[in-house]
Formats: sequence, structure tokens, C-alpha cells
Amino acid sequence: MKIGIDCRLWDETGVGRYIRNLVLNLQKLDKKNSYVLFVLGKDREEILNSSKRTFLLRGGTVQNDKFKIIEVDIRWHSLEEQIKFPQILNRENLDLVHFPYFSVPLFYNKPFVVTIHDLILHHFSTGEASTLPSPIYSLKLLGYKFVIKKATQKARKIIAVSNATKKEIVDHLGIKSDKVAVTYEGVDEKVQSSKLKVKSLVKSKYFLYVGNAYPHKNLERLLEAFKAVNSDLNLVFVGKEDYFYKRLKTKVEKMGLAGRVKFLQNIADEELSSLYKNALALVLPSLMEGFGLPALEAMANKCLVLASDIPSLKETCGNAALYFNPFNVNELVGKLNIATSHTTEYGGLEELRKKGIERAKMFSWEKMAKETLEVYEKISYSRIDANT
Repeated sequence: MKIGIDCRLWDETGVGRYIRNLVLNLQKLDKKNSYVLFVLGKDREEILNSSKRTFLLRGGTVQNDKFKIIEVDIRWHSLEEQIKFPQILNRENLDLVHFPYFSVPLFYNKPFVVTIHDLILHHFSTGEASTLPSPIYSLKLLGYKFVIKKATQKARKIIAVSNATKKEIVDHLGIKSDKVAVTYEGVDEKVQSSKLKVKSLVKSKYFLYVGNAYPHKNLERLLEAFKAVNSDLNLVFVGKEDYFYKRLKTKVEKMGLAGRVKFLQNIADEELSSLYKNALALVLPSLMEGFGLPALEAMANKCLVLASDIPSLKETCGNAALYFNPFNVNELVGKLNIATSHTTEYGGLEELRKKGIERAKMFSWEKMAKETLEVYEKISYSRIDANT
């Protein structure tokens, strides 16, 4: 097959990490198909260098020579995406396209796969961060729901990053269960093998949070719980500053926590690994998640995980985390206090950390890419069967 992959979000967090690992691992795994990567001009050189990288694989090398780079300076969620992008795709005569994000050009009528990472916007609005008037934002939200519904209806196959997300797709978009395949994410090597020392960034023992500060992340309750624990402890937030992080900083100041709460951004993967390794625990109080990648990264670094008892985080962490009701601040306070102790409850914290390491070994980007390739090939086989 000749397979196209929409790589326009290559440099973004979250979905970008998913795309980068998919592309880099497909190069190691797939010796049969050819690929066309559609990229933004600003990312072209990095992707070109990545796609020509020589990989060490079981004592030998795999040299990629089947990846073509097409520069497409068309932003997602734009009118150009809907009108011009299908024309560009059609010029390449592709057998299949993978859109690794819900923003699919609705006028593209050839076979495609779409990855849905979550349906959080179906439950939690981010309109307060928009510069658009409320009615305009509401129309934009309706547009999002229309696009994602049509994309999932037209797709030959839908990839979800967890069974929790698959259930959301089935329940809210009316998609049949057998149309949705689940492929779990993994941990980048740099995020679990660092020997860098960055503990000096935080002078005392600390709890860690990694991610954005959107409303569904439930970070104000985390601050309330943190305020009730030992005043010698710090809370470290790692994330890109935006409207929501600025609002959170204001909340921190109003609560009198400015001296105990630290905000870090532009953290390299190696530094993130060290932050995980030195934390008392990673705390994830989310009301909803698509998968829970920070939890997986933390477990891989032998970091204790305190997680809200929502389906996706329980699916990721299994029996290797301490869970709490994300609406109950007192329950979270209790778990924070347990993380600072040497209690033997839950079989001991060290035992939980060991379980986390073993749990993390069940996930890998290579496995994700292999399962994604299987989705591609099943679509190819079904097309051949339909034509015979």
C-alpha cells in the first residue's frame, strides 16, 4: 500500500508525541508499504532527518527509504483544511490515509483511519479561554462535534487510545464497537533512562503534576488538598503556560501558596525523567482522561502514582497506583499524606512502585505501531476481498 499520514501536529505535545513515535516505529517495523508524510514547513527538516535515521534492530540496521515528505502549510481546524487538503491528498493516489487527530477534511472520500484520543470536549468546555464571543465559540464547538461525528462515520476504522475512550466513541458518537480498535501509548526512551540531576530545581520534597491545566484536570481541588498537608513540601506543575496556567497561578497566590508551588515549562524529556524519579508521587486528579500518559511515564521511572479513580487511569495503572475520588478533597489529602509516610498499607509504597515498573513494561510505542500497522493491513485485505 501507499499510506499517507497527517503529520501536521508533529511538534505539538500529546498528539505530536503520538505521531512522532508512530512514524519512527513504522520505519523499523514495515518493510512492505510506502508512506507519504504531510507536514508543516516549519517541521520539515526535523521530520526529514528523522525519516532518514538508521535504526539498530536486533543487531542489524533498518534503513528507511520508503518515506516521502510533502510540505503542507495548512493549519488544522481551518477552512483550507476542508477545501485544499483533500486536493493535495488526492494528488498522491493514496491507498489509505491515517489522520492521527479528529480534524479530518470532510470532502476527502477515499479510505482513511482516524485516531480519537478523547471526547473531553463533549463534557468540558474550554470556552472561557477563547477570545471569541460566546455565541461564536458555541458555533465552533458545534463544528467540532459535527466534524468528529462525520469523521468517525466515514472512517474505515477508528483507533482509540484506551478502552475507556472506545466506550465514549460508541456511546456518544453511535459507532459500532467492532469498528474501533484500541492501541495503547508507550513511554519514550528519553523519559525513562535519564541520569541527569535536576533535583536542584526543587529544594525540598515535592509532589509532581505533568500536563495542561484545562478545567477537567481538576487542579483547584489539588491545590486545596495540597494546602492541608505538611508545609515543608512543594508541589511542582510541569506544563506549557497558557490561559489556564495563568489562571492557576493567580489561584495559587490567592491561597497563599506561592512559596510552595512551582511552575516549570520547556522541560526536556531527560529532565522530566529526573523529576519523576525524585518526586514523592505524581498526582493526577483528572475528572476525565483519554489515556493517562504521565501516569505511565511515572511508573516507568519508579514514581508512585496517585490517581483519580476514573476508568482510563485505572486502565493504565491497574493495581500499581493509589486511587481517590477526584471530587473528594479530604480523600486526596489522605493519599498525599500516605505518600509521605512509610506505611505498609496497600502492601507498602515500595511494593507499589515495583508494580508500577512491571506495569509500564506492558506498554510500548513499538507495540502501538505494530497494532496500528495491523489495522492498515486489515483494511487492505478487506478491500481486496470486496473486489474479488
